[in-house]
Amino acid sequence: MNVQLLLLVAYSALLIAVGIWIGRRVGTSDQFFVAGRGLGPVLLGATLLAANIGAGSTVGAASLGYQYGLSAWWWVGSAGIGTLLLAWWVGPRIWREARDHKLLTVGDYLEWRYDARVRLAATVLLWLITPAVLAAQLVAVSFILNTVAGVPFVWGCLVGGVVMTLYFTGGGLLASAWVNIVQLAVLAVGLIWAVVVAGIEAGGLDGVLATVAVPGEFTSLVSPTGPGWHYLFFLVPAFMVSPGLLQKVYGARDVRTVRVGVGAAGLLLLAFAIIPALLGMYARVWDASLLGTAADNALPLVLTLGLPLGLGALGLAAVFSAELSSADAALFMLSTSLSEDLYRRFVKPGASDGEVLRVARLGAVAGGVVGTLIAIVLGSVIASLTIFYSLLTVSLFVPIIGGLFWRRPGRVAGLAALVAGVGGYLVGHYALGLAGRALWSPTTMGLTASATAFVVATLVARARIGGS
Repeated sequence: MNVQLLLLVAYSALLIAVGIWIGRRVGTSDQFFVAGRGLGPVLLGATLLAANIGAGSTVGAASLGYQYGLSAWWWVGSAGIGTLLLAWWVGPRIWREARDHKLLTVGDYLEWRYDARVRLAATVLLWLITPAVLAAQLVAVSFILNTVAGVPFVWGCLVGGVVMTLYFTGGGLLASAWVNIVQLAVLAVGLIWAVVVAGIEAGGLDGVLATVAVPGEFTSLVSPTGPGWHYLFFLVPAFMVSPGLLQKVYGARDVRTVRVGVGAAGLLLLAFAIIPALLGMYARVWDASLLGTAADNALPLVLTLGLPLGLGALGLAAVFSAELSSADAALFMLSTSLSEDLYRRFVKPGASDGEVLRVARLGAVAGGVVGTLIAIVLGSVIASLTIFYSLLTVSLFVPIIGGLFWRRPGRVAGLAALVAGVGGYLVGHYALGLAGRALWSPTTMGLTASATAFVVATLVARARIGGS
């Protein structure tokens, strides 16, 4: 066993131990779901930031940086913009609703604002799409383990799935928040140090530009061929209404905590966005021949070949941390939606708190298994995440935002918006073949259909009330 793999094994054991230790303090569903609504700014900001820095923000963004240059900033930068809007616009209002009505999940909110049908539809949809984001984290973990020790892809996915399932299942949001503190410390030290040293070893931007055909596009934030503003349409809304993020906001102890903790996470994301892009660019100096999904190996490549052994191991542990922290956020969505939104609401309305907590933990295990299987099938980080963020945006953005800011929306408006949004996206993507990087894309078509259905359903409902 080489030194780098040994350190990752020891680090994994530490994360599992912290999760199990914190989990001993979690004995109710309220503690598991929303940490007893007692998270302060530091814990809330840390768990939000850790959830948002995952496979897409590290391995995926570095892959984009390797292929397109600095315009890869938009992937994480868009997440940062969405997080700031969550902190200062959506978050405070939905926190008040959650406190006043004792809401534990986004499904609770959707049923309170609309009806049980939209809650059920959202729960089913989450179980259809959330394993894709979980899979992306495990794909990234597998790339790391393969680079470090030649671990086969399938075994790498299995190892990542076991580690994150074990430490999350014990304590839910509370365990996740404390483990995320450890992960962020490793992430900050490892990647900031890595980008400085890798830049020096690569010869700076001059060394990178010697490997590309069009240097001007590679150093532009608005490259016409690379990532750009089109990411805003599906990433910014997704980071405002993702159930995993909103339910972490539920755990805040007050509105100030939401604004300060989540706002700090958003600002740090904007600053962090340049780091994986630069690391991906520097990887070209050691190998400029990676094509397609092989570019996902750019970050592990620069951390192993471009850095001294000790620093490379720290950088790999940092990336490993990032993938696992986002994976546990996905498990959070799956376990809470299964236990609260499906089991307690539809399967066994009289279930005891202990039964709900047990189902939540079983749901986390089931989610880990499903996500691992999808990771083995898909094998691509950005492809997995694009599916998740696009469908999340077109299905939930309008019902959640409309419910918060439109007084008395129609009871069927939420379900109409969810169904129309998904339908519009599927038509745009599969029937019309709209380009993902155009202004009129499957995502914008889905959002337009969702908003239209929401408004029409509300106006029709009001007309019926007025005519009765």
